[in-house]
This record gives sequence, structure tokens and C-alpha cells, in this order.
Amino acid sequence: MTYDGAGNAPLENLPANNNLATDHPTATTVAAAEQPNPNSKQIPVDQAADAARAQIADAGAGCHAGAAELRRAADAAGQSELLQRYAADYPTGPHDQPQSMCPAFGSLRVGLRMRRTATVLCGSACCVYGLTFTSHFYGAKRSVGYVPFDSETLVTGKLFEDVREAVFELADPEKYDAVVVTNLCVPTASGVPLRLLPKEINGVRIIGIDVPGFGVPTHAEAKDVLSGAMLGFARGEAESGPVQAPRGGRNEKPTVTLLGEMFPADPVGIGMLLDPLGLAAGPVVPTREWRELYAALDCAAVAAIHPYYTASIREFQIAGRRVVGSAPVGYDGTAAWLDAIGQACNVASDQIAAAKNRFLPMIRSALAQMPIDGSITLSGYEGSELLVARLLIESGANVPYVGTAAPQTSWSDPDREWLEARGVTVQFRASLEQDKSAVDAINPDLAIGTTPVVQHAKQRSIPALYFTNLISARPLMGAAGAGSLAQVVNAALASKERFERMTAFFEGVGQDETAGVWDRMPAIRSRSVAEPAEVKAAPAQEGKV
Repeated sequence: MTYDGAGNAPLENLPANNNLATDHPTATTVAAAEQPNPNSKQIPVDQAADAARAQIADAGAGCHAGAAELRRAADAAGQSELLQRYAADYPTGPHDQPQSMCPAFGSLRVGLRMRRTATVLCGSACCVYGLTFTSHFYGAKRSVGYVPFDSETLVTGKLFEDVREAVFELADPEKYDAVVVTNLCVPTASGVPLRLLPKEINGVRIIGIDVPGFGVPTHAEAKDVLSGAMLGFARGEAESGPVQAPRGGRNEKPTVTLLGEMFPADPVGIGMLLDPLGLAAGPVVPTREWRELYAALDCAAVAAIHPYYTASIREFQIAGRRVVGSAPVGYDGTAAWLDAIGQACNVASDQIAAAKNRFLPMIRSALAQMPIDGSITLSGYEGSELLVARLLIESGANVPYVGTAAPQTSWSDPDREWLEARGVTVQFRASLEQDKSAVDAINPDLAIGTTPVVQHAKQRSIPALYFTNLISARPLMGAAGAGSLAQVVNAALASKERFERMTAFFEGVGQDETAGVWDRMPAIRSRSVAEPAEVKAAPAQEGKV
């Protein structure tokens, strides 16, 4: 990896330092190559794609056509290769649509969190509204671009020209390093060819991705779709010549890139674990800035903290980087992870032993000081569910079931094998129905899961915690993570009696026919499904035949 000067590119979307590319002797400049005329209306004509677009348009813009119909249309529109790659990278589960947030929410958040990056959505207005609303609800502070369409622009191909014009308008190198354009379900099924967009405009990178709900199962994996596309682009730039150095300069030690979003304190804790090995923590992918992608690729090894980043892992492997699964969670997890990272980076065995002797006693002490006593079912869609389960078990909890919406990969095998060796049922691509059935069958002291799982458990007087806000928003790695879950988990376990009192007090209220607001006692008409009421002939009424 060859870097140019460290540079002083500004934060956020402030004007760039134009002297960066010209003053430094090793800097590379993006040639003002011959760019397509943005006013041109000529696009490749494909009769099959036209027919597919017409089919989608006839189906009422395709939103309600169903996953199978959208897949057929996408195949007809020349998207077979894309869908085959997604099927290999992100195999589906028992359901044909995501049961959590729209998958495009994941890639959208990645783009909105990156400095000097513009995001544009191309999809049905209702989808774009929901995605932008949710993104800003979760703290996004930037606008989201939107290219609207109707049946005519979809069928004639003008939608692609509209997207192209929007990209040319946005590609201002004073404001942006990259513009990310995302096709949602309908444009993907219609074959809107983002691959035909220019790769660069005035030095601004153009990243086009398709994130259909019928091809990408979860929003967590959509983060990998965009991260993988960006890593591939950045890898090509690094192979072609010098690139921007990290904002703080290149680390003198070999680095370990961390794959997967995590609590902000965890990279710091991982860095402390790596220091005795002569290593340092590298960037976290998804990155917060384009130039961090180069530093992420310029690593000694990759730690797949979240093991489902299949496209990103492929880019690292093409770059010749070794990938290590699992994470330094708990005593056993940290010991195994230090061994694996040390071997991947050719660290001497005595250094690895010294690091383990330094940190493992601290972790064991933290686990002993903050014990957890109770049975817990665990489910979620973040991708770190297996890591959390390991930490809970080493803290003393009984965890008979772990469900994750993420797929099983070779990088999740270390955690799966550790859990299964302790009698835990691990369900990849878990459906909501499976998670709820586990709660019903096990009747745990505490249920940790998604919002509907939490609701289901609380209706059964079982204390429950929302995984995303209350569990994943805590450090998990090293000594800091060892006792981080105990306080919130133990507080929830202690609330069992309170839930039982509330259930007894509100018994029969707010269920079935008693739900809602009434000005009189509602009539109870529901019957047990298992024991249907006997059907009787209605008595004849006087005066009626």
C-alpha cells in the first residue's frame, strides 16, 4: 500500500484542501477523463429489460407483487448474476422476506455515517419515506437524495437518465469523496443499470448498489453490501497508485482491521489486547471516512467480529489478508482469539503467552465479581448474538437457546462450536416464530430479543430486554466487556415478581375482545382454537320461516 501525504481533508462536508493532490510529490490526481454528457438521453436498449419494467409497472409499481414475482422480473431484466451472488453470499432462511427492518436501512446508515459521502435512494416513495424517517429517528443529520419515478419513466428507461443526472449534479469534489446510489426493490427488479453510471465524476467516486428486500435478508447484511462495494473500489485505487494516508498517519505497528459495527469502547479494548503482541487495532469496517478504507486494506489480518460480512471478507482475501473469526469475549473467547490473531500475524508464542497471562486473570476476576444467575433465551438481528451468549454463559447464566437472523458462515464456527459443546441450541436465520416458540417452551427467567419477542415474553410475565438498545449498546470485548452485561441483566431478572403482580392486576384486560377503549363491558366471544365450540342450530324465531 502506497500512501500520499497524510493530508488535511476536512471533516463532514466542508470544502476539501485542493492543494493536497498537487503539492505533494507522490499525490495522485484523478484525471479529468472524458465524461459522458450528462444531458445525453441515450441508454442501451434491452428488449427483455423493457418487458420486465413493463411487467413491474403493470403490477402497480411492484411494491406488492411479492418476492417471487420480483425475482422473476429481476431475472428477466438481466439481474440473474446479481441475485445469484446475493443468494450465495446471503442465503435466505425459512421466510422469503426480512422480518426486521427493511434491509436498505443498513446500507443507508453506513453511507449517512461517513464523512463527505452523499447518499441517494431510488425506489418507491413509501419505501424512501420510511427509510429516511427511520434514519433520522436514529440520529442521522444529513439529507437523503431521492430520485422519484412513475410507470412511464420506469418503462421507458428515463429513470436511469434521471439517476444519472442527479449523480452529475451531486458530484462536487469540494463537498464529497463519494456518492452512493441505492436501488430498492422496484428499480432492482426492473433492471435499472446502476453499473452503467460513471465510476468517477470530477474525482468523486460513484458507488451503485442494489439492496432489494427479496435478495438481501437483513439490514445487517446490507451493511456488508455497501462495505464490500467500497472496499472493492478502494482496493482498485490502491493497486493503481498512491492513495490518501490515514488522517492521523500510518500506524507504525502492523494493524488488525475490525470487521463489523461495535460499541465505541470495544476497538480501544481490542487495541489494549493487541499491544503486547506488537500489533495495533486498525479501522473498523464499515468505516466513517473513505480514506479509512485504504488503511483497513493495509492490515496484517482481519478480525471478523461480525462473521456475516461475506462480500467484505472476499475483498480482504483478494488483497491477500488473513481473516480470523470470533472475538475476544469472556475468558475462553479471549484466549482463543489471541492465539488465532497471533498465529495469523506470525507473533512469537512467548508474546502470545505473555498477553494471555496479562489479560486473562483480569477477565476471570471481572466475571467472578459480576455473576449472573438465571435462565436466558437470546435472539436478535445484529450479528453479535453468539458473542453475547458466550459472555452470559461465562458469567454464570444458563442460555439454552440462541437465535440470530444472521446466516451461518465459517467465521461463526468457533462461537457455534463453543456454544453447542455446552448444550446450547444455536439457530441461524431464526424466524420470529422460532424465537417465540423457544420462549414458550423454555419459560426462561429472562428473554433477550427483538421488539416482538420482548412483547411476547412480557405478555407471559417474563422479564425481557430489547437486544439492540440494551445489550449491543455495551462493551463486550476484553476485561471491560466481562462485567458490562451483569448490571442490566440482573436488574431485569429481579423484576419477575413485579411482572407477575402486573399480570394478575390486569388479568383479562387488553386481550382479544377486551382490547381497546370501551364505554361498557365488552362481550366476550372468543373460544379456544383447540376446543372449538359445538355448532348448534339456531332456534326458530316466531314469525320467521
